[in-house]
Amino acid sequence: MRRSPSEPIASDPPLIIHSVPFTEAARTFASIGLNSFGGPTGQIAVMHRVLVEEKRWISEERFLHGLNLCMLLPGPEAMQLVTYVGWLLHRTRGGVVAGLLFVLPGFVAILALSILYTTLGNLGPVQGLLFGLKAAVLAIVVQAVIRIGKRVLKKSAMYAIAAASFAALFAFQMPFPVVIASAAFIGLIGGRQRQDIFAVITSTASTDSDTRTAAPHTQPTLRRTLIVLATWIPIWLVPVVALRLWLGADNVFAAQAVFFSKAAVVTFGGAYAVLAYVAQQAVEVHHWLAPGEMLTGLGLAESTPGPLIMVLEFVGYMGAYRHPGSLDPTLAGVLAATLAVWTTFAPCFLWIFLVAPYMEAIRSRPTLTAALSCITAAVVGVVLNLAVWFAAHTLFGAVTNRAWIGGSLPVPQWSTLDVAAIAISLAAAVMIFVLRRGILTTLAVSAALGIAWRLVASP
Repeated sequence: MRRSPSEPIASDPPLIIHSVPFTEAARTFASIGLNSFGGPTGQIAVMHRVLVEEKRWISEERFLHGLNLCMLLPGPEAMQLVTYVGWLLHRTRGGVVAGLLFVLPGFVAILALSILYTTLGNLGPVQGLLFGLKAAVLAIVVQAVIRIGKRVLKKSAMYAIAAASFAALFAFQMPFPVVIASAAFIGLIGGRQRQDIFAVITSTASTDSDTRTAAPHTQPTLRRTLIVLATWIPIWLVPVVALRLWLGADNVFAAQAVFFSKAAVVTFGGAYAVLAYVAQQAVEVHHWLAPGEMLTGLGLAESTPGPLIMVLEFVGYMGAYRHPGSLDPTLAGVLAATLAVWTTFAPCFLWIFLVAPYMEAIRSRPTLTAALSCITAAVVGVVLNLAVWFAAHTLFGAVTNRAWIGGSLPVPQWSTLDVAAIAISLAAAVMIFVLRRGILTTLAVSAALGIAWRLVASP
């Protein structure tokens, strides 16, 4: 029986939720997926309102408990949180359905917009819309730097890690996985010696009254762990290995399968963090898309439902569209977009189903909290580097790399300064920081300004 809304949620046993019909749960998760705009903060707020406040399927404590776990894992925390709740409700099938329904609307939207971009992108109004979106994204990324920084930059050590992360990427082009791994190592070592300095992200302690008597499928067992590994590792990696053996390492599909699988393992801090890695590799190494198109992809992901990491679908589509081989370019793009989503989100199911039963033990380890704190501090530097990179490629028409000791520095050509891009970026910043408007409103106004500018500037 569903509890009366008048009953106090704080006393609800968090796992008395198995009477929820599967079809009702699926409809609810589909609704969450369709309304999951605004990045992880907005998406988690929607989940909390629906699952905790309205449906009362899960307690406040259990919700925060799961959120803390998802923050420790690589991958988009909002998608993993909804998968975790689905797993609590209806075991593995509930987690799979919840996760897929959260991702599916964004997958369809980004795929449709990617096709439109490659077929109608040369039209003036479309170019203006994309121009406005790209200019607005710069302000949105700056907002992300500030938001993440407020959460973690509370000690001098965190500022030092953020600064070192920025310098490693901006000045020395150090690989993103190395930056994240180094921050985690510092946190693991530092957390053992000085938790007061390194463990600045605190976990919300669970006050659930029946944690010890939770449902059987939430309890860790060796058999269940082995089943999860034997199921989800092949689901994730067999297509990757098969493509590499069948097509060769240089084929775009095989290269993307390996690349996005690597990104899935190091995606701490959300889409903004991993985009620095993607830009470094997809744009400068593999040449799958142009620098400005990274901004286009993020603008599309910001304006559609689903995780922001769906920008990788656009990257995959454009890479295969530009290198289709013997296939039709659009067909190649669709296949690559599907592959990008597969290799990005299949690991998320693995992480949740593998780690969630061990959640109590994991959250009790302060060294992991210290590692998460240092990773998040490094992500501040990563996203700041992304903001600088985006600014250079948004506000200037040309950027050159000048060699210096141990690396190179991107230097914009001041003669290519784009006044219209500056104006729209400033307008977006005013809407976000002064007028406190939402992301979708900011993107809509910026897109309209871009269209207007393109119509006026066109001969």
